[in-house]
Amino acid sequence: MKNERERKQLIQDINILLNQAYDSILDDIYALLKRIDDEEEEDDLRAYDEGKEDIRLNGTVSWEEVKKEMKKEVV
Repeated sequence: MKNERERKQLIQDINILLNQAYDSILDDIYALLKRIDDEEEEDDLRAYDEGKEDIRLNGTVSWEEVKKEMKKEVV
């Protein structure tokens, strides 16, 4: 993950290139970014559905149980 300064620099560099690009390239970039966003949303929904199904099949675990389990793994 980039820090804030690196992120701002990258966005600035991208903006420079976008302002120099042909309209058709901008259309392609937009379509690609939209497809990536849609795929990420599908992945999130799939993970949510899988989590719900896991809870349905296996039940839930209390936060206290999770903390106990984490302590065992650390020791």
